[in-house]
This record gives sequence, structure tokens and C-alpha cells, in this order.
Amino acid sequence: MRIAFLVHEFPTLSETFVINQMVGLIQRGHQVDVYAEKQGDINHLQPLVEQYNLLDRTYYLPLMPENLFKRVVNGINLLRKYLTLNKRKSFNSLNVWKYGFEALSFRLIYMLFPQCEQPYDIIHCQFGTQGYRGIWFRKMNSPQADLITTFRGEDISKYIDTNGSHVYDRLFKEGNYFLTNCDFFKQRIIDLGCNPNLISVLRSGLNYQAFIFKPRFLEKNEKICIATTGRLVEKKGIEYSIKAVAKQAQITPNLEYKIIGDGELRDYFEKLIRELKMQDKIQLVGWKNEQEIKEILDNSHLFIAPSVTAKDGNQDAPINVLKEAMAMGLPVISTYHGGIPELVEDGVSGYLVPERDVDTLADKLNLLIQHPEKWSDMGKAGRDYVEKHYDLDKLNDRLVEIYQQVLTSNQSLLNLNLNSVNLSS
Repeated sequence: MRIAFLVHEFPTLSETFVINQMVGLIQRGHQVDVYAEKQGDINHLQPLVEQYNLLDRTYYLPLMPENLFKRVVNGINLLRKYLTLNKRKSFNSLNVWKYGFEALSFRLIYMLFPQCEQPYDIIHCQFGTQGYRGIWFRKMNSPQADLITTFRGEDISKYIDTNGSHVYDRLFKEGNYFLTNCDFFKQRIIDLGCNPNLISVLRSGLNYQAFIFKPRFLEKNEKICIATTGRLVEKKGIEYSIKAVAKQAQITPNLEYKIIGDGELRDYFEKLIRELKMQDKIQLVGWKNEQEIKEILDNSHLFIAPSVTAKDGNQDAPINVLKEAMAMGLPVISTYHGGIPELVEDGVSGYLVPERDVDTLADKLNLLIQHPEKWSDMGKAGRDYVEKHYDLDKLNDRLVEIYQQVLTSNQSLLNLNLNSVNLSS
């Protein structure tokens, strides 16, 4: 199969789940091309991006201005350029009789890739916010392709709050199939009007074999090491884990808390740590590569992922950092948030607490610290759950099956329609 992935930015360190799907498809013999609006940080690449030369498969489409005047002016310049590459496709993007307002508004010219001559089988939009780009891209470059859209988090939380509950109505009508990464978001998509028969849950997989499991024990007089991995943004809830650890440190001074990641709230967190007088116990260690993260987790006893619903409505699915920590045998503390309860079994692989509840978070942290004999069983339960439900190989096999089912289903529908025409003629 020939598959086009549509993303907003590529490469990006925070979207390992997308890279895992690309690589899984390549490993299974399929051709994958990536179309992005924005180039990410090429100085910090996921190892798989380099190993599979994904940047050589990546094409950057021009960013489409929202302002109509700018869109038309820039679009005319694009048209001049594209006419030298493919006159037929270039003029087609302005076919008002065929495409109506979409052509008149110069939207289609921005989705045109003149060099694309061989059609795709699948156009896969990663995040619902790419769905309309997928519709336009298909019209311009590969009309026979099936359009699949995966909803993953912000696109089905913050984006809905900002743009209204009907923002995806047209996508639901024109898209061929839809995926979500958890049951929580699947139900939300159905509530928004998606046909339940055209949607499946495909969880974001993890190559758990790359994360070495180690039972957690506490040696006598050993410092208790706690870790969090995540961007320093509101929805990761790190403010509340800082406060909870600071509270616990009054009871258990022999601890340290390392927060891996960077982001817009770093200055605020540094100030908070100083105000709590926790500089010697709580460290913002910044961005780390995958191997460095594994080393920190390997030397930790407990893991906290205190996700919250941001003020703009942004929510998380079961986050990869939790899967990684669980795969390595760490008991975890997280929140009743988004799709996370589908990953963490409360009281089995760790504990779940209400969002923004510092006291309960501190209580559960204290419970784990007071009962290190629970750690090994909880860590084993977490590892087993990740192996059973988030095996990357099995989930990539399932993705191929979904593609094939969608292609077969639509070909059968096409044949049925052709037969109906023949019978009526």
C-alpha cells in the first residue's frame, strides 16, 4: 500500500506514537510519505527518524493563511510556481465549477503537490485538526484514496471547545474511517455525530521490549527517587506533583524528585520550587533523549503523571510516558483524567487521584513510601498490562488490517454502485 501521513509538524519529539506507526508500516513493506505544514526541530531527532530516513520521505506543504487576502496573494505566487511543474493539476485547483467555494477561496492550491503522480491508497490524518487538509489533499492529489483520521487528544477536547461541536460534521460525512487512541475519545467522537460503525479504537503502542523491566525495592537508608516525564505545560499537572512532593518531604526528607522535560512553565516551576524551599529535593532536569530518560527511570522507585484538564479544555489520552514507566516496573500515581483510567488500574499498578488534588496525591505518595513491599507487585502488574494492551507490533498489525478492511469495504461499495448502474441501464 501507498500511504500519505498528514501531520502539522514533523519531526517532533512529543509524537513518538506517530513515528512508531510510520516505521511499523515501512517494516511491513508499505510505502509511507509524510506531508507536514511545519518543520520541527531537526537537531533533536528520535533515533527511528534517522534509522529509517524519515526526513527523506517528508514533504512540506505551504502554510495556508487564514486571512483571505493573504491567502489569495500567496496562492497566486504558488500557482505561478506550480504551473511550471504540472499545469493540469494547477488549473484543476481553481476549478470553481467542480469544487465551488474551496477553489474560489484558494484553499486547494495550498494542498496541491504537483510532483505527486502515483495515487495513494490511504491518506491518514494524524489528529482531527488535519482532517480538512486531508479532504483537500485528496481532491488535489489522490481522489481515489481512502481518508482515515485519528483523533488523539487536543483535537477532541480543546479544539471542540474553541470551534464548537459541529466543527467535524463535514469530515464525518466525507471521511472513510476514524480512529481514536482510547475508548474515552471514541465515545466523545460518537457523541459529536460520527457513525459508530466507522470508528475503532487503536491504542498508541509501545515497543515495551526496549524498556527493561526491573522490580522495585527499597534498600535500607536508600534515598527514595521519584520521576515525572512530560512537557512543562498546564495539562501535565506538574504544579500539583511539585506541591505534593514538597508536602511529603516534610515527612520523608530522604527523597528526590526529578522532572524531565521542558516548556513554557519552566520559569514558573523554578519559582514555585524556590518558594517551597525544595531546591535540594526537586529538580527540573530539562529535555533528555530516550536513553537518558531510561537511565533516570531505571534509577527511580516511583513515577507520577498528574495530568489535568487545562483551562482551554485540553485533555490527554493514556500517555506514553506512563506506559514507559509501567513497562520498566515503576509503580505509578496518575489522575482520573481523559483516557488514563484505561491504562492505570487503581490499586493494582498504582493509584489514581482526582485532578488538582494535592492532598490526595500526597496521601497516595505517602502510602507507597510507607509500603515499599507493594512496589514489586504493582510494577509487575503494570508491565503485564502494557504487554497485553499496548504491544506496538500487534497494534501496527491491526493498523494494516484496518487499512485493508477500509479499502476492501469501499471497493465492494464501488462495485455495488457500478452493478446498480449496469442493472438500471
